[in-house]
Amino acid sequence: MVKLNLKAVEERVAPLGGQETYTREFIFDLLAAYGRAQGNITRLRNGSLNVAEDPATEVAQKNVVYFKETTKDPLTVIEELRTSPTAVRYNTRFVIVTDFAELVAIDTKTNETLMIPIREINQHFTFFLPWAGMEKAQYVAEAHADVKAAERMGKLFDELLHANPGLFDDPTGRHALNTFFTRLLFCFFAEDTGIFTENQFTNAVGSHTQADGSDVAEFLTDLFTALDTQFASAKPAHLAAFPYVNGRLFQITADQTVPQFTKKARDLLIEAGSLIWREINPDIFGSMFQAIVTPGKRSNLGQHYTSVPNILKTIEPLFMDELKEKFGNAYNSVPQLEKLLDRIGKIKIFDPACGSGNFLVIAYKELRRLEHAILERLGELSIKHQRISLESRINIENFYGIEIDDFAVEVAILSLWIAKHQMNAEFYEKFNLKIELIPLKEAGQIVQGNATRVDWNMVCPNDGGEIYLIGNPPYVGSTYQTPEQKNDFAFVFGTRAYSKLLDYIALWFIKGSDYIRGTKGKIAFVTTNSVSQGQHVELMFPHILDKGIEIGFAYTSFKWENNAKRNAGVTVAVIGLRNQSNEPKYIFTDDLRIAAVNINGYLAEASNTVAKKRSKPLASFLPSMTFGSKPTDGGHLILSPRERDELIDISPESTEFIKKFTGADDFINAKERFCLWISSERADDACRIPYVRERVELVSRMRSESKKLATQKLANVSYQFAEIRFKATDAIIIPRVSSERRVYMPIGYLEPGYVINDQAFALYDADPWLFALLTSRMHMTWARAVGGQLETRIRYSNTIVYNNFPVRPMPDGIKEKLTVAALRVLDVREYHCERTLAELYDPDLMPQDLRDAHAAVDALVDSIYSKKPYETDEQRLSDLFALYEQMSAEEELKAPVKKSRAPKKAVAK
Repeated sequence: MVKLNLKAVEERVAPLGGQETYTREFIFDLLAAYGRAQGNITRLRNGSLNVAEDPATEVAQKNVVYFKETTKDPLTVIEELRTSPTAVRYNTRFVIVTDFAELVAIDTKTNETLMIPIREINQHFTFFLPWAGMEKAQYVAEAHADVKAAERMGKLFDELLHANPGLFDDPTGRHALNTFFTRLLFCFFAEDTGIFTENQFTNAVGSHTQADGSDVAEFLTDLFTALDTQFASAKPAHLAAFPYVNGRLFQITADQTVPQFTKKARDLLIEAGSLIWREINPDIFGSMFQAIVTPGKRSNLGQHYTSVPNILKTIEPLFMDELKEKFGNAYNSVPQLEKLLDRIGKIKIFDPACGSGNFLVIAYKELRRLEHAILERLGELSIKHQRISLESRINIENFYGIEIDDFAVEVAILSLWIAKHQMNAEFYEKFNLKIELIPLKEAGQIVQGNATRVDWNMVCPNDGGEIYLIGNPPYVGSTYQTPEQKNDFAFVFGTRAYSKLLDYIALWFIKGSDYIRGTKGKIAFVTTNSVSQGQHVELMFPHILDKGIEIGFAYTSFKWENNAKRNAGVTVAVIGLRNQSNEPKYIFTDDLRIAAVNINGYLAEASNTVAKKRSKPLASFLPSMTFGSKPTDGGHLILSPRERDELIDISPESTEFIKKFTGADDFINAKERFCLWISSERADDACRIPYVRERVELVSRMRSESKKLATQKLANVSYQFAEIRFKATDAIIIPRVSSERRVYMPIGYLEPGYVINDQAFALYDADPWLFALLTSRMHMTWARAVGGQLETRIRYSNTIVYNNFPVRPMPDGIKEKLTVAALRVLDVREYHCERTLAELYDPDLMPQDLRDAHAAVDALVDSIYSKKPYETDEQRLSDLFALYEQMSAEEELKAPVKKSRAPKKAVAK
């Protein structure tokens, strides 16, 4: 048997069509056209392989064919022949009957029937492709296209790269591969949603290509051309049933090469087609982008793909809530409903970091659903409106996007088409009117480029109309920004000064503010919550809020999760910006919507005050908080419990030079360590101990070899810590970093004698009431807001958090109560001494008695600030900022006025 591809079979069958007359030789020529071995055909012709009952008029070969000439009605004869003993006995794949004018054939495996004029055999050559080894595919959809689809498409992507070495290395080649994948995604969706017939694409690939994949590229090229061909008569017969889509998606050009396939690639393609794609949703497309776009780097792409409920956190408070309210108000008024319909048809949606189009898709669907509701209500109110147009006013040409990744641009366009088809289906279910998707007319306004450098007005002209900017721009901390990203800052800020510590997402907030300033435009961006915490508030928000822009709404910190394989799961906020107005402002937190007079950069209801670094506490009665002592010793002054015991065993006199040593990690996880603590006066005595002298010499060598001059100078006092802040008193230890999962930061109260290291802050000679104040939820709320984060962990600061913490002087009565409450917390901790603080303060493991002890502290501290109990941390934060602003103003009034020197007079020379 000669192995042929689809094109070769088509060419070999072509001469059999359109002949004037046909004879018995037809069947042998037909078998030859499909690559059947010539020797077998000869033996079948001479009768040695022919197993038919009547060899004069019939040709039969086991597993291959049962052919019969007849002068009767072929349809009647074939029904008798297909169940004949010979056909059953020899399992003949095809039964064919012809009077040489008409031809009827049955595929006994699939029960398909072919009934045509024999002269048109060339137009139906695909019916007999199993003779050429191309089995007809009847793939049954097995599961919804979920994240598995992303994984399978990712594997196909990798296999095609492997099978086409070098072909897609340059940008042009990669664009071709990206375009190819968007076509596949469209075809999979189309065959499951009625755009194509059911499984039409997958079955065509499975039926018309060799199992080894050698001819898949050629077949798909022909298929894509057919999808770009308007009239069926101009398409190959085997592709004529495919509809016309349009050239925007399927046009074949020189730079849009279809890759060569392997057997594995073909199998992966068909496997992907066997999934159910009709219910695909936007975060699946995000997952596909994640799985496909960057082979080898799929675990850390940086994009955070979004679920529908999370996307709604941006678009609902930004514009959908207000539109739905308008709909409710206009429910019984035809003119008002007509006006609202006109309005939503003109709205522009713009995502300047659109990725695979998730936000645009959900915004489109929500507007379409509102449109359907308006149309339905108009039909109930007015006979005139019972005739509904077969076009939607929500045009995807009003949906704009910028995306730096080429493939994501193609997927975003495809996502909008799919969203349109899904909404057309909902329209049909509601009104029994069908809006056809194809041929595709609209493509959306998605532009490929670096959004920080593209002129947004060139993409989506802000002409004074209703424009909403939405999205999830990239967030990259200053440490992790590439040189190119660093250069983007200068491009966006121009001549304006800016800090190099800004997060990359700040560029979208700054550029977005510039874009909407003085217009009807509004913004809602998802952002890592760190931009509204700590120092970043001071660095970014003055550029925004000082120039007529305000925060209209905000979602405070929440987990941003989705269906991606490696769920992003980052902690984010949603910040809505607009020009200053009298419209309501809202803070969304813990499923509550809280009205606000003003929302500041910390996403709190307060003035736009920024907590800056201070050298001493704002509350003057609070003691100073310092860093712990810093060893800079290479670890040689630090002792494990075993090393400490061995030293004392050998040299008992060393006891006076050893102290307990702890830092944040040691304290939270109950790790016991010690350190050598030697005063200048006793240095000689300490160094007479051989073990101590050896350790001190190692410190001296380490410091001498340092590249830092300041460290080198410390080699002369290598028996001491580099920075000494120890005091022999009770001390409060505050970790510099703590898990964001904890409701309370595990602050400690230490007995005298502990050396606290520089991984924690220390309050020496502190009273227990201060421990209660600092462990309270009130203080934790302040720390979360103004302290910022290290990765996702809470970062504490003495200069920003503690020194700025607003609290009025407290009467002794309150201090006494706080002291009792503090001691209760410490007692409960001691009761659970078998557990570490890390375990005790894990929100899933925290004992109830410890929760109760902290609740008592919280109630006392809250009472200092408010007579009414607080319902949310946002209420606490609002009062804290109000008090902070008041105390700051009072401090400024008390500050001595600096005398200015009179300017010197110019002296003529």
